[in-house]
Amino acid sequence: MVKGLEIAKTKQIFREKQGWLVQSQTANKRYFVDENFVCSCPDSEFHRATCKHAYAVRYYLAKEVETPKGVKTVKVRLTYSQAWEAYNKAQTQEITLFDQLLKDLVEEVEESVQGMGRPRIPLKAQLFCAIQKVYSQLSSRRARSLFVNAEARQQLGKAPSYNIVNQALNREDLTPILLNLLSLSASPLKAVETEFAVDSTGFRTTQFCMYADAKYGLRRQHKWVKAHACVGVKTNVITALAITDESAGDSPEFSGLVRETAEAGFDVKEITADKAYSSRKNYAVVKQLGGKAYIPFKSNATGLSRGTKAWRKAFLMFQLKQDEFMAHYHARSNVESAFASIKKKFGETLKSKNKTAQTNELLCKIIAYNVVVLIHEMYELGIEPDFCSKSASPAQEVGS
Repeated sequence: MVKGLEIAKTKQIFREKQGWLVQSQTANKRYFVDENFVCSCPDSEFHRATCKHAYAVRYYLAKEVETPKGVKTVKVRLTYSQAWEAYNKAQTQEITLFDQLLKDLVEEVEESVQGMGRPRIPLKAQLFCAIQKVYSQLSSRRARSLFVNAEARQQLGKAPSYNIVNQALNREDLTPILLNLLSLSASPLKAVETEFAVDSTGFRTTQFCMYADAKYGLRRQHKWVKAHACVGVKTNVITALAITDESAGDSPEFSGLVRETAEAGFDVKEITADKAYSSRKNYAVVKQLGGKAYIPFKSNATGLSRGTKAWRKAFLMFQLKQDEFMAHYHARSNVESAFASIKKKFGETLKSKNKTAQTNELLCKIIAYNVVVLIHEMYELGIEPDFCSKSASPAQEVGS
C-alpha cells in the first residue's frame, strides 16, 4: 500500500478503455489495471492479490474536498456502463427462456434406434433434466418438480424419475455428447466473438485427498477438478473446455482449446493468455489459425525464433511496444470474470462423487452458463439463438 501511494504521487497513470495504464516503479514499462483492480504485472498474476499498481490506481482515484472540518480525502465512486433495460429484461425472463433454449439445444442430439425391450427414457430428456437440475442447484429429488413443470409446458414427453439424472451423470458415453452441446451452446455468437482468452480454474469436489491426520495432524484437503476454458472476451461465452485433474499443466491444453474454437466456426483473430501459456508452440498454433497471440514472456525468454516467426515478432513487440501489447493483453481479465460469474451463480463445488459424474456435472454447469449468456445477448445484442449442429454423430452410437 505504501509503494502504491508512492507510485500515485511520482509516476504517471493514464485512463484507458476498461482500465488504467500505470508506470512501473523500477523499469521503463507500464502495466494495465482493469476496472476490477486486477493488474497485468507478474506479481499480481503470481500471488493473485492486489498489487502496488492497483493500489496506485485506488489512490489516484482519491480526491481532496473542502469540509467544515478541513480538507478530507474521499474516494471517487466508479461507475460502469450497463444497458440496464436489456439487463433487467434478461434477468426477469431468464428462467422461462432457459427452459425454452435448453429444449432447442438438446433437440440437436440424435437418438439411437432401440430394438427390443422396454421403452427407454429418451436421451434428449436425460440431458434436458441433467442440465436443468445443475442449473437449479437443487437435489435430484427436489428438482423433479422442475421436470413435471417442463412436461406441462410440453418441453418433456414425460417427467422421468429423479434417479435418471444421477444415472445420466455417471455415464462416460455422455461426456462427448455434453462437449458437443457446449460447443453448440456458444455457436449463436460466432458472428460476435473474434477475440478470445484462455485460462484455467478449479472446482472443489466433496472428496478429500489422502492424508495422515492421525499420525501427522495434517489438515484435510478437498480434491479439485480443473477446468481449462477458451472464452470470448465480448460476451464471456465459453467456446471450448477441457477438464483435467487439479495437478495438470495449463500450457498443454492451449492448442486444443484454440483449435476447437476455430473448428466450431469462430474467426480467431486474437488470443490472450498469461505467462503459463508462453511457448513457441502456442504462438505457432494461433498463427496457423490466422490470428495473433498476446501472451507475456517469461523473464528467461529470448527472441530466438527457432522456426517460429510469430514468437520472434511478438517478443519484439513485447520489448519495444509494451504499451500496445498490454492494451491487447488486458482483455485476458474477461476470462476471470467468466469464471467468477459461473462460481457465483452456479457454485464452485461439484456434488458428484466420482470422476465421470464430476466431469459431466461440470459440463452441465458450463452449458447452463452459456445458455444464460445467450439470454442476456438476446436483449443486449438482439440475437436470435439458432443452434446449428455440426455433427450429432457421437449420440448415434449411444444407447439410452
